Amino acid sequence: MFGRHSLLVAMILAGGLLAQSAEARTRLENICTVSGQEEQKLVGLGLVVGLKGTGDSKNLPTVRAVAAALRLMYNPVTGPDELKDLNNVALVMIESTVPSHGIRRGQKLDCFVSAVGGAKSLRGGRLITTPLSSQLIDDERVMGLASGGIAIEDAQLPTSGKISGGVSVMQDVVNLFVENNAFKLLLDSHHSSFQAADNIARAVNTDVSFEASGRQLAKATGPGVVEVIIPEQYRANPVQFVAQVLDIGIDNPHTQARVVINSKTGVVIVTGEVEISPVVISQKNLTVSIGANDPNAPPAPPADPLPGVGFVPVVDRSGRQSPQKLQQLVEALNELKVPTSEVIEIIKELHRTGKLHAVLISE
Repeated sequence: MFGRHSLLVAMILAGGLLAQSAEARTRLENICTVSGQEEQKLVGLGLVVGLKGTGDSKNLPTVRAVAAALRLMYNPVTGPDELKDLNNVALVMIESTVPSHGIRRGQKLDCFVSAVGGAKSLRGGRLITTPLSSQLIDDERVMGLASGGIAIEDAQLPTSGKISGGVSVMQDVVNLFVENNAFKLLLDSHHSSFQAADNIARAVNTDVSFEASGRQLAKATGPGVVEVIIPEQYRANPVQFVAQVLDIGIDNPHTQARVVINSKTGVVIVTGEVEISPVVISQKNLTVSIGANDPNAPPAPPADPLPGVGFVPVVDRSGRQSPQKLQQLVEALNELKVPTSEVIEIIKELHRTGKLHAVLISE
């Protein structure tokens, strides 16, 4: 019973959110990003020292790395046998993220370290100074230097940890977003569609009262891209103009119809207007009729349920059976006290037969 009510509550909340979105205005900043403002990764391979017997000295790459480090410190070893009992060292992969707005030399970043050999734990270890490079293969610059004590965040995973502020940035990272006096708005994956891109272009052209050589400033160039020309008076300060564009609001931004199902928790989330083609569902001791095959047919008379069989016709307000929304189907199934697990299976079957007009995401 709890699962059935949970499913119904989720559907009602989703419907409420859709109703509210028709009244509220969504700022472009919440559904778009500016091309060129992407995160970048800094990566490197280093050594963690000071471990309490949980290292990976039997791993040959670790032995070679320690030998190379000792050689750079003017203390070369004569052979791998000298390092065979070095169990307080571990070879690790280091990764740090440069934020989308870029970063300047001298600033600090967090980094994550993960053992790549046979180390059992990095607890108590310290990363020796390690150069980090860009994720681009052809970029050989040292972008940052990582070092510091490792904090284990998950006790169940002691071979991975974090160093807060452990990366000193060595190069400026400035993400350029203006090209040929224009920039591009990139719609997020949940709103990318030809209709959404066209709506955003119209909103920019309507709300930004500038003209450039008699042309409109914004033009949709794809389902997820809107190109915006920067007016001449803003070309010396494009950031101000971009801020104005991102502050524009649109009513009820178009979203692709989606159904997200979590079989473990029994939660179903519906986005957009999810429609169902006419179909009759018969499962175990229940029958649900949705719509009608003949749109000109008279309304179906009420049917008396047979012994042990529940029958619920899903109809519109006029009484004529017609294509309905998924929410109405779920309400009908709840009326028949159908278990949540069976409701989820019915939705999946509707998708497999092409009767559910939405993207189905099953978790």
